[in-house]
Amino acid sequence: MQSEQIKNYLKANLHAHTYRCQHAYGTEREYVETAIEMGIKEFGFSDHIFCPFKNGEVSTMRMKLSEVEGYVDTLNKLKREYKNDIDILIGFEAEYIREFYEEQMNICREYDIDYLILGQHFIGTEFNGPYSGAQTTNEEILKGYVELAIEGAKTDSFTYMAHPDLIYYTGSKEIYYKHMRHLCEEMKKLNIPLEFNMLGKATNRNYPNEFFWQIAGEVGNKAIVGIDAHDTTIIQDVATYKECLALAKKFNIEILPKAEEKKAP
Repeated sequence: MQSEQIKNYLKANLHAHTYRCQHAYGTEREYVETAIEMGIKEFGFSDHIFCPFKNGEVSTMRMKLSEVEGYVDTLNKLKREYKNDIDILIGFEAEYIREFYEEQMNICREYDIDYLILGQHFIGTEFNGPYSGAQTTNEEILKGYVELAIEGAKTDSFTYMAHPDLIYYTGSKEIYYKHMRHLCEEMKKLNIPLEFNMLGKATNRNYPNEFFWQIAGEVGNKAIVGIDAHDTTIIQDVATYKECLALAKKFNIEILPKAEEKKAP
């Protein structure tokens, strides 16, 4: 019999990674079996999407295009094996990068990917743009982050925005408020939920950012809680899940039981 604690845990998660991103650990089967143990009914894998770099660059934080077939095949086998216990979905976490977008969407359609989540880790690529999570007082980086995220959301390709407060701007609060309110307002218009990120909370990163969620509460954004699993331990972290719920309650933000998946258009 499940404990009351697990009964009250989240039932759907669309944010989880695999070893292919080069910074996650454990097998897909271990993730699935842990999710089942925790009473999760829908579990989505959203490993960092490949980028079709043209100049021989080799990513150290995402899968290769050559790994997509194995990723999809492995998860489809688990989907069939565990169909009576849990719904497994196959997705990607993706930056919106203009130069790669169409090619990425073509591959997603080819492999019938279930959904995409928007995780704007870079303003540009990992090779030519700053990392969003690097501390900065530069308003242009903050503005660029917001503009790219909104442009990506307007493609209608993304189910929700992962860690929208990843951007680590430590300059003027008024400037942060102006740009992040604009982000929240546009995401609300587009009906794109925002994510309370459990991994960020559990590892004391700069997100979840309370000032950001104050803004989201003022705007009236809806949100989900995403595990952002890079190993199995965070899947079991009920305490962090409850901390995210408490933060949502503090700012009067509605938590959706799940986000409705969107396929590549």
